[in-house]
Amino acid sequence: MRNPFSLIALLLMVTFAGAEPRVGAKPHDFAKWEKDIAAFEKSDAAKPPPKQALLFIGSSGIVRWKSLATDFPGATILNRAFGGNEIADSTHFAERMISPYQPRMIFLRAGGNDIHAGKSAEEVFNDYKTFVATVRAKLPDVPIAYIALSPSPARWNEKPAGDQLNAAIADYSKKNKNLIFIAAASITLDADGKIRRELFVADQLHFNEAGYKLLAEAVRPHIPR
Repeated sequence: MRNPFSLIALLLMVTFAGAEPRVGAKPHDFAKWEKDIAAFEKSDAAKPPPKQALLFIGSSGIVRWKSLATDFPGATILNRAFGGNEIADSTHFAERMISPYQPRMIFLRAGGNDIHAGKSAEEVFNDYKTFVATVRAKLPDVPIAYIALSPSPARWNEKPAGDQLNAAIADYSKKNKNLIFIAAASITLDADGKIRRELFVADQLHFNEAGYKLLAEAVRPHIPR
């Protein structure tokens, strides 16, 4: 008879295999964002932003959202996203780009660059949980809303990983207080599940005005009154 403990060990190895770091993965380069973070700090020193704003952070999808401040009338919006951002970057710089603002609520849209860089959905999900824990250490009661990844033509082959990440964060949000999942994956798909190329600029990765209009509609119900 096979030793039951060996079976348990085998199951544990299979279960947690995906959580292991990628073989040959390079150390993450946080220093490359120092100029971006320093620019925020310089701007804040010259004109301190209001406390209790709705803080939007993440990658270029937020950086390029030029209508962000006007899409939600009556809300005080602070955009502190920077292009190329991975979730680990927001975690690393949380002491400088999140905590000082004492935001009323945090909106995060990131994860796509992480997957594009070769991380698995499970690795990115673990990075998200680390982000939440880091924010909670200083801002224990501030709601954190994750804006789901939407597939794009340029990264269509990464859609399965994006869907997996969205599902993991959606489930995690249901089980934890003050975590919100904003469903936005389907906004770039038509009724047949095909990508809507007309929502993107020439690079077929970033939204155009029509794409941001749909993104705003997805986020609007979660803007606090």
